[in-house]
Amino acid sequence: MINSSIPPFKALKFPVTNKGGYNQLKCKAAGASSSSTMELTITRPDDWHLHLRDGELLEAVVPHSASHFGRAIVMPNLKPPITTTAAAVAYRESILKALPTDSNFNPLMTLYLTDTTSSNEIKLARNSGVVFAVKLYPAGATTNSQDGVTDLFGKCLPVLEEMIEQNMPLLVHGEVTDSSVDIFDREKVFIDTILQPLIQRLPRLKVVMEHITTMDAVKFVQSCDEGSVAATVTPQHLILNRNAIFQGGLQPHNYCLPVLKRETHRQAIVSAVTSGSKRFFLGSDSAPHERKRKETSCGCAGIYNAPVALSLYAKVFEEAGALDKLEAFTSLNGPDFYGLPRNTSKIKLIKSRWEVPESFTFSFGEIIPMAAGETLEWQPSPA
Repeated sequence: MINSSIPPFKALKFPVTNKGGYNQLKCKAAGASSSSTMELTITRPDDWHLHLRDGELLEAVVPHSASHFGRAIVMPNLKPPITTTAAAVAYRESILKALPTDSNFNPLMTLYLTDTTSSNEIKLARNSGVVFAVKLYPAGATTNSQDGVTDLFGKCLPVLEEMIEQNMPLLVHGEVTDSSVDIFDREKVFIDTILQPLIQRLPRLKVVMEHITTMDAVKFVQSCDEGSVAATVTPQHLILNRNAIFQGGLQPHNYCLPVLKRETHRQAIVSAVTSGSKRFFLGSDSAPHERKRKETSCGCAGIYNAPVALSLYAKVFEEAGALDKLEAFTSLNGPDFYGLPRNTSKIKLIKSRWEVPESFTFSFGEIIPMAAGETLEWQPSPA
């Protein structure tokens, strides 16, 4: 059970407006009563930003993602990081071995960009058929990013140019790591000093700004050419603001990087993703850590949301009056940006109250999920 000193997840409420046309929403009569059950059938979603870790932790968490998502962009920040195509292929094999026997889940691999990544490695990645992107971690930005880039425009420029030739997207953790910059300003400073100059210098480079957290990121993505720059958005940055880290005492299970921001930023992100824009798509940034590594004097950054992500996204879209736009965000915009086919299978979201487990227990310890112990109203189900 979760430590009783940690209060339960409290979801923020959004104004509900009627935007009409839930053209995929069905109401089924529940017996002879006047009540009804709502069902939303959508194309099976993909997760375009996922941490699966390795070893026992990988085996523990991968079934949660595989039960809901068709594919996932798997992040490469392991120890050691996945810096070569050969390592990505081997990591993919370990993921496939950990899947349930009846799963069709397809892990899409990424390379970890370093100051010494070669242009030839990008060619090998493209030819592998299993590596679909390259991840930029500024050195020291987040978990296991110590091997990240220190000189993007100097040491990495030839690699970026080869990525353009190979149509290989650059996935960006968009924060500067300068300790003199306030942690709540690091995304905006990254946009102004690195990302904007990068797009101006290499306008043909496809870029995904990962797990955006600010109004500034929303405006930047909207200012770029559609199909050139996009963004993933997590459930935590749609549901929570920075108060959630501190209410009732320090809340380690609400601590992630990029850190949660002000309410005005959360509202801007909700408006962007529920607008129907093709520039934004699902990226959970589900990042599991053992409970003991979260509830410690130097707790790890990361929120484990894989079991609840779809339920929380549905909540956000419903409360914004935009359930008719949920499928595009979860299932269509991502593959369209990556130039991949959309999934052909379907999944149902049923409006049926269910309680999130307080924790998931494994031989190595516990993992506390987002919304632990809370009751959610949308539940994924096979179509």
